Amino acid sequence: MALSIRCRRSAWSKSWDTQILKRILLALILVVATSVASSALAGGLTMVPEGNRHAEQPKVPGASVRRTRAGRTTFDDKYEKIRDLLASDKKLIAKIKSTAADYGIDPIHMIGAIVGEHTYNVDAYDRLQTYYVKAAAYAGNSFRFGYGDESIQQFLDRPEFGKCDDFADSYKLWTCREGVWEKSFRGRSVGGTAFPDNRFSAVFFQPFYAGQTFGLGQVNPLTALMLSDMVARNSGYPKLDENKAAAVYDAIMDPDKSLAYMAANIRRSIDDYKSIAGMDISRNPGITATLYNTGGSAQRAAALAARGGLPEENYYGWLVNDKLAELKSLL
Repeated sequence: MALSIRCRRSAWSKSWDTQILKRILLALILVVATSVASSALAGGLTMVPEGNRHAEQPKVPGASVRRTRAGRTTFDDKYEKIRDLLASDKKLIAKIKSTAADYGIDPIHMIGAIVGEHTYNVDAYDRLQTYYVKAAAYAGNSFRFGYGDESIQQFLDRPEFGKCDDFADSYKLWTCREGVWEKSFRGRSVGGTAFPDNRFSAVFFQPFYAGQTFGLGQVNPLTALMLSDMVARNSGYPKLDENKAAAVYDAIMDPDKSLAYMAANIRRSIDDYKSIAGMDISRNPGITATLYNTGGSAQRAAALAARGGLPEENYYGWLVNDKLAELKSLL
């Protein structure tokens, strides 16, 4: 009798073990199926994980170091200053959140770009109102984009730029024009004019001095022209005209408008990495901050696609990822 009971228990135990095993296998199948489905829905994109790829911060460029020393300050001081400005200005944070929503991005990407710019490139003003005052100082001023005696319009009328006229979208149009500059004019003598071996934006779009960017988001005038169509669609601001330099400066100096161009810039980088490199960088603010700092997201995405691997942050993006928990608390 005891043997019979043990046998029945053994048979029941085996049956129960089989049921458990079947359930485990079914659960694993569901997990794999869900993962495959998610990958298909994502279009086969590679999700770039959070965090830094570099254990230590990449080297900060000498120009940034010299600017900071000249201001008798430190990177730590500048970081704390912009962090405190953001922490104390709830109205600005609300604008950042609203603008980010208009462009379908997480507002932490905008926080990261602002912090990076004001830590390594410029020093933050004590309050947002000062940015409005500085923007007003440019309003109504008479200046133009050009090089020497040649205006930007005269330059773009050259036959080399004819192929770009087929592009209606501002991003494609100005990307084409920038490409023509690199191939046919940069560092060359053309039609009796010797052109500098420098970026298109530095030569033709900096009427005050080369390398100058402006406003809360430190947007370059050429970048603003490239993003003009996206900003017009998403934020309703008028499209920019390269022949109306004052209006371009108003767009990048005014904090409210500048936020729109910042968001558009970040949106563009995310889209370029998805469509060109098959990478989703939307969860790594250090990478979007790096691209905000370097520019050229389309070219960099193409280079990444050619070599493989994951994108890496530079010194600027490294700081954003390193301080991410603190920066998220601002929101």
